[in-house]
Amino acid sequence: MKLEGKNAVVTGGGRGVGRAISIAFAQEGANVVVNYAGNQKAADEVVEIIKGMGRKAVAIKGDVAQEADAKKIVDACVENFGSIHILVNNAGISKPAMLHKLSVETWDEVVNVQMRGPWLCIKAAAKYFQEQKYGRIINVTSVAGMVGTTGQIHYAAAKGGIVTLTKSAARELGKFNVTANAISLGIVTTEMTSTLQNDEKLKEIYLRRILLNRYAEPEDVSPAFVFFASDDARYITGQILPVDGGYGMT
Repeated sequence: MKLEGKNAVVTGGGRGVGRAISIAFAQEGANVVVNYAGNQKAADEVVEIIKGMGRKAVAIKGDVAQEADAKKIVDACVENFGSIHILVNNAGISKPAMLHKLSVETWDEVVNVQMRGPWLCIKAAAKYFQEQKYGRIINVTSVAGMVGTTGQIHYAAAKGGIVTLTKSAARELGKFNVTANAISLGIVTTEMTSTLQNDEKLKEIYLRRILLNRYAEPEDVSPAFVFFASDDARYITGQILPVDGGYGMT
């Protein structure tokens, strides 16, 4: 059990990649706060799966882009489990639009969830990590944040910001034995990527860019999160790990 005795927060933990991360953490011994923004049923299902493994879990509603909610989510881990050891900033939204059609409101909404949210959650968790001289921060970025993308300039900009957010957190918190790393994902079969999955033309275009010639399943990427959360990665910080089937290399 790589995470025995550890307590984790997974934002956006009720669906897609977050669901897979939450379950993978529990399989390795962790207790998990499953954050969700709107789909309580999905989050509750993950909680029941985790409890069925003999671990503790709780579903906490909250918008990570709101400071009070970010604090509530992190504090819930301490209140329910006694401490927090791992923070996964996974929550995200996607609202595609070409840059000349993109509204200020949509820009703000996407950037706030994708970049402001991780900062607020790190800010809330940092005080606990500093006090206990231990913490693992794992942020989710994307190949879009590395090379850009068409029709999602706001999403790409935020994901690019996650790279330097991660490195800056690593620099500030390293002296407290806190690591901060990011995982760069490609296309994962979730609700967020349903358009790419169902549009045959788009699917063919994107599959050609992926060296392994298939979209990832959430379970394909969750082991990387377990790795960064575990002591196997205790001497790794400020790094970006691509888990994208080779998409970002092409």
